[in-house]
Amino acid sequence: MRRTDRLFQIILSLGRERVVTSKQLAQLLGVTKRTIYRDIRELVRSGVPIEGEAGVGYCLRRGYQVPPLMFTDEELQALHLGVSIVRTWTDAKLAAAASRVLAKVEAVLPAGARPIAAGGAIIVPGGHVPSAIADHLSLLRAAIGSRQKICFDYPRPFAERTTRVCRPLTLIYWGGSWTLGGWCEHASEFRTFRLDMMSCVQPMLESFSDEPGRGLDDYLAAAADHEAVLGTVVDALRARERPWPTATQRQV
Repeated sequence: MRRTDRLFQIILSLGRERVVTSKQLAQLLGVTKRTIYRDIRELVRSGVPIEGEAGVGYCLRRGYQVPPLMFTDEELQALHLGVSIVRTWTDAKLAAAASRVLAKVEAVLPAGARPIAAGGAIIVPGGHVPSAIADHLSLLRAAIGSRQKICFDYPRPFAERTTRVCRPLTLIYWGGSWTLGGWCEHASEFRTFRLDMMSCVQPMLESFSDEPGRGLDDYLAAAADHEAVLGTVVDALRARERPWPTATQRQV
């Protein structure tokens, strides 16, 4: 890590209204405490209002504003990669928001850093998400945010498609494909649904609130119980097969 980057990381670490010791800073940045003492002295000499002392800890004086938008080359590449993935694998609203974020960053970057932020070293090809799935993503994100129940048609093994009512809790990206995790009122248990197999997705007027045993934490905690099924879903997604994914082994 360059010294200038290390100095900025120290300022960020101290800018959270808490006392940080030289030992903690040294462990965070992979240097010795002696180096931290030297860096602190340099920051104080340059006008950064750091309070504290060796053996006690350091903090920034309340009200000091951390300088914004100081990125390393790798951080800029990570930012561009993240924006590219969002633009490629999500819905139109999120893609537009990601582009606006990158535009705001590029507008205030030094001229020499803009080519790095513009990308090129890592390219994410576009056009991989079918429009139907992208439309589902936008609707489902809104339903999760507003705690609104949804209904949709979904296939059953060796049977016709059934209409499901679900409390949507989370959208999960598997690297090329999406699933929805939620509480299925049709089955009265957690289920995991593939977005490419959902049809006639509609928000309902009925909302829902957190209930013991039916929230996101409960869904994630139940992962150990349906890990085998989710593993099958992941393998099938990669192989472009069409399994019948659920959060538990029992089918209803």
